[in-house]
Amino acid sequence: MRFDLENLPSDTALLHRLVREMADVVESRDGEIERLQIIIKKLQRAQFGRRSERLDADQLALALEDLDGDIARIRECRPAIATEAAEAPSRRKPLPDHLPREDVLLDVDSAICGCCGGALHAIGESVSEMLDWAPAQLRVVRISRPKYACRVCNKVVQAPAPERLIAGGLATPALLAQVLVSKYCDHTPLYRQSQIFARHGVDLSRSTLVGWVGGACWWLEALHERLCKNVFASDHLFADDTPIPVLDPGRGRTKTGRLWVYAREQRPWSGPEPPAAVYLYAPDRKAERPASHLDGFKGVLHVDGYAGFERLAINSDVVLAACWAHARRKFYEVAEATGSPVATEALRRIGELYVVEARVRGQSSAHRHAERRSFSRPIVQALHAWLEAQLPRVAGRSTLAEAIRYALSRWEGLTRFLHDGRIELDTNPVERAIRPVALGRKNHLFAGSDGGGDRWAIVCSLIETCKSTASNPTPTCAMCSRAWSTGIPSTASMNCCLGPGKMKIMSRPD
Repeated sequence: MRFDLENLPSDTALLHRLVREMADVVESRDGEIERLQIIIKKLQRAQFGRRSERLDADQLALALEDLDGDIARIRECRPAIATEAAEAPSRRKPLPDHLPREDVLLDVDSAICGCCGGALHAIGESVSEMLDWAPAQLRVVRISRPKYACRVCNKVVQAPAPERLIAGGLATPALLAQVLVSKYCDHTPLYRQSQIFARHGVDLSRSTLVGWVGGACWWLEALHERLCKNVFASDHLFADDTPIPVLDPGRGRTKTGRLWVYAREQRPWSGPEPPAAVYLYAPDRKAERPASHLDGFKGVLHVDGYAGFERLAINSDVVLAACWAHARRKFYEVAEATGSPVATEALRRIGELYVVEARVRGQSSAHRHAERRSFSRPIVQALHAWLEAQLPRVAGRSTLAEAIRYALSRWEGLTRFLHDGRIELDTNPVERAIRPVALGRKNHLFAGSDGGGDRWAIVCSLIETCKSTASNPTPTCAMCSRAWSTGIPSTASMNCCLGPGKMKIMSRPD
């Protein structure tokens, strides 16, 4: 319901009635908006509340989407007054420049003024942009190979048939890349992709897609090996692992496999190497797994409290840096559960360290080292003395005592960052690399075999490396051809993983 200020009714009683109706509608809808906004705040608090009260992150996102949709609907149908006044400037970010533009001209009907009959002349224009969507399109690439014959010797000449990524398969490399990205980046299982292709009128069974994924991953194994070699040659890495369910044939249930993740992140101290992440599958969590992965590694390894990493420190070439986020989390859980003033004070003191880190993030390692010596070192020294003084005062078997002992027992690793500006306070870079695996785990349910776990690791390594460098891991990315031809030593070739079909598949590197 809209009103034009230029054509309002002249009846005063009618105007009064319209205004009262508008006020009633606005008041009721504002009340509904306020109610929905309160619900949103409650849901947001539930996300960070006690563990027993928290909602699943995906359920929370769905609830927020529905509530935001209700608010948008109410605002859209509010009574609005049309006016010729200039619209308020939009706060939206401008649309990316790389997107193609389609110009639509909306011109006046006549070049003659409707008031006086004079000629109109251009004085400017108003330009606005809307984001459009062109639906995905499947197409058939027809390959013709003319035959030629010699009239003298009857020899037949024809260009050789191009090798296919999947022997005898229909899929081009671009389509294979789309299937891989949809499965491992967008977390769309293959049976759903089969249904999507069916809506386009193409019958691709799940078994066909499974064969494509297996064949494509075989070609990507060499690239994964090069990526691992490049990452493990670094002297600063983050390490962690996450469980994935794996189907256990013959037992009628799943077993727990592990994805070991090793991330390189040097942007916080303006390091020379680009960010990257590699995943390696293992059927268990034995300490020899990271020991074998990091055989030959020399440098600083950022780790959590897993005891298996301690075995690496036996070698003097490996220095372990502990995670302040894990130490803080234990105090946070105590503070939320019991309201302990000791835990609250510990959180405040640890928060002071993160204030310093926020100030030096992105600076050179030398600058970070100097700032930490000036500001972080006194905080750490005071915190250590305070924790030692508090430990005898709390119950020995309490969760608060466990939190204090956890921090004090790892104090050498927690204070590594004071001696090297390249060391981070926590393992958040590798935690971020693990997060997509958890989402995929919910959608995929489980890996079908240990081989499926290996494929999961290979593709996730390439996709997460792309994402960490802000690259787009889609078939439109053209960097993979460089990665296959030159390996991974260069920054440019690190920026992508899956290409549009220009990979050198004729001579797979061994």
